[in-house]
Amino acid sequence: MTTDGFTTCLWFDGQAEEAAHHYASIFKNSSVGTVARYTEAGPGPAGSVITVEFTANGQRFVGLNGGPQFTFNEAISFQIDCADQEEVDYYWDKLVEGGGEPGPCGWLKDKYGVSWQVVPTEMIRMLTSPDQEKAGRATRAMLAMGKLDIAALRKAYEGEGE
Repeated sequence: MTTDGFTTCLWFDGQAEEAAHHYASIFKNSSVGTVARYTEAGPGPAGSVITVEFTANGQRFVGLNGGPQFTFNEAISFQIDCADQEEVDYYWDKLVEGGGEPGPCGWLKDKYGVSWQVVPTEMIRMLTSPDQEKAGRATRAMLAMGKLDIAALRKAYEGEGE
């Protein structure tokens, strides 16, 4: 048996093609591929989009216009590992733009309701430090933030301002 890996299917209520173009505009190494449309056989209106294949940041997705029966929730999220504050700010701003909702601890929902975690890789090193005092200070700082601030996390980690 051979496989090409995984493709994540995202269920939308009519916005699959719009979402595919939106994500492709935000992430590097992204493109929109094949768009499948309903025929006269249905069940959707002939010519309307049923699925759209796209790649975002090298990851394969298919957007499915499945209707309003199912919606996104926080049980599944996509984590974006960011090298620096510039990347954190870029992804946070782009994904909240147009109706998204900022959340706590680096989490947000985009305008389609998809949950994202915008995470500086440096923070992961801080939170997993063998020095439990430093890791604890960084954790407390992170828990008080919406969009993550690397400089503030560093200060907390080092115990500055205590």
